[in-house]
This record gives sequence, structure tokens and C-alpha cells, in this order.
Amino acid sequence: MNNARVITTTTMSLPSGLEMHCRFAGDGTRPPMLLMHALGQSGADWDPVVPALSADYRLVIPDLRGHGASEWPGSYTFELMRDDVLALLDRLEIQQVVMVGHSMGAAVAWILAETAPQRVSHLIIEDAPPPFPRETPVRERPLGTLPFDWDALVAIAGQVNDPMRRWWTGLRNLLMPVLVIAGGPRSSMPQAEIAAAAAAVPDATLITLDAGHLVHQAMPQQWTEAVLGWLANRRGERGTAQGSMG
Repeated sequence: MNNARVITTTTMSLPSGLEMHCRFAGDGTRPPMLLMHALGQSGADWDPVVPALSADYRLVIPDLRGHGASEWPGSYTFELMRDDVLALLDRLEIQQVVMVGHSMGAAVAWILAETAPQRVSHLIIEDAPPPFPRETPVRERPLGTLPFDWDALVAIAGQVNDPMRRWWTGLRNLLMPVLVIAGGPRSSMPQAEIAAAAAAVPDATLITLDAGHLVHQAMPQQWTEAVLGWLANRRGERGTAQGSMG
């Protein structure tokens, strides 16, 4: 059996008291890579790209608070999610990580990279800029059981409509290499905002895969080829991510 393809799961108690469910794949001696999912999803959303990524990286794939099998505490902000992820890295004794985020997870990744840049060796963003002014309507809650806390959707939908763009000024201070993957004209995300965010970062590469907003789901092979090819080039320049997992 190829160990790179084996996914294990555990639930970890963070110092805040939050119970965070996490998936792992890949050899523990490989450089660590953390992947953060979109609003309403869970770590399982990354499964289409796990086999390719875990051949070269030790993957850490949490369910963010209010999602999947992690605790649903009722309090939700990008900053709380950032703090959860930093606490998770501390628990795993990972000093530095390749950080990947999609949509809501990308917003958390931008914010974490700005506030704790020493923890991020390389930043990979999928189809999302930092929060910016926009209308984000919240539809009525569907009937039945959901795989995430509806209060998280309401809270995050309110936070993404940020008229002050308070996380944009720090983009120019990001010194790690950044890869931004845009979903192209079929995406619901304004592509001009994604391009503007990439342009504000000193060392950013912007590529477009015409897949819509769910790039790694719609085009997993092209997505992984883009990510792994870019990382191979940039790791050669800056060295591998530090830290390992037992």
C-alpha cells in the first residue's frame, strides 16, 4: 500500500478548549503542508488532490471551527480560525508550513500569513483575495441536518464584506513566495480583485485555470501540476519548509 495515499484522522484539543478534527496523509518526514477548506466544506473537500500532494508533503487537513467533525462553538471569525490553525501547528510542533487555502480558507491563509509570517514558508491561494467590499447575501437556512454550523455561514458572510479592506495594506509586507490560482471567468469570485491582491504582493505568481471557483475539484490534475511545479522551483530557491511530524 502506498503510504502517501493513506488518510488518518484524529481530534485534537486546542488550548482554547476547541476540539479540532484533522486529517493527515503522507510521510511524516516530508515537509508539512496545511490545507484549509471553503465555507460550508470540510477537510474531505481536498481528497481529489491528496494523492498527488502527499507523495511529496506531509499533509495536515483540518476541519475549521464550525465545520465537519470539528467543534461548533457558535463563535466564528477569520481571526478565530487563524488562531485555531496556529494552535494546531503548535500542538503538532510544526514551526513552518506550506499553507494552502481555498475561498474562506484562503482568507484565513492571507490573514495568518500577514500576522504570523514566520510560520509560512510558501503561501498558495485558490480563487480568493483578502476580504473586500461586496454584497454577500445570506439565503434562508435549508431544512434538515447540515455538515456545518449555519451560524458560521452567517458570521463569515458578514465579515467578508469589509469596507475598510483592512487586510490589504499588509499584502506588500508578505516576503514569502505566494502562488495565486484564479478560477477564471466562470468563477463567482471577482477576478480583478484576485489579480489586484496578487499584484500587491512583492513575490507573487498569478495563474488562471478556467475551472470556476472550485478549481481543485474541477481540475485536480492541472491544479496539482501547477502547485507542485511552482513549489519545486521556489523550494529550490528558499529551501524546504521547516518542521516535521512524528
